[in-house]
Amino acid sequence: MPAPVLAPAILALSLLAAAAPVHATVNLPMPAHLSGAAATDKVALAARRYAAFWQSGDPVLARQALADDFTDRSLPAGRPQGLAGPLQASQVFHAAVPDLQVAIEDMLVAGDRVTLRLHFTGRFTGVFPTPQGSLQGQGQAIDFYAFDLYRVNAQGRISDNWHLEDNLTLLRQLGVLAP
Repeated sequence: MPAPVLAPAILALSLLAAAAPVHATVNLPMPAHLSGAAATDKVALAARRYAAFWQSGDPVLARQALADDFTDRSLPAGRPQGLAGPLQASQVFHAAVPDLQVAIEDMLVAGDRVTLRLHFTGRFTGVFPTPQGSLQGQGQAIDFYAFDLYRVNAQGRISDNWHLEDNLTLLRQLGVLAP
């Protein structure tokens, strides 16, 4: 008669798993400086999940952070709109910088908006695609900043993103551009 006892336990575990995804709060970066909300506020939490996605490359975190109708308002040429864009960009960047670290230096929450200053670091030990072909890393340090503005919907997911990063510094560090 163990089946009747196990069925409620299995149901309870599955309900817990559905209510609290495994990646929901695991290893989410804490902002060094936070203004306007608690780190667990749904707007701040969406931004922390998205930063954790960029650090880990884990698509589960991107799906938790981004709305189904996610729009990148500063979409780079050649990158698909929606969830596919960040997934593609993360995969390419993690192939080049497998030990990527992302720190949230500053976070400001105002209503349904959150701004972040993100610090990206790591070593270029992988391969980075360029228009001329692939570039193999030699272990050079990667250290650059990005600024993001997100609009977070009522469900606590990022629906819009305006993103600026220091690509000049990044491309010089990768060796794509001369220092």
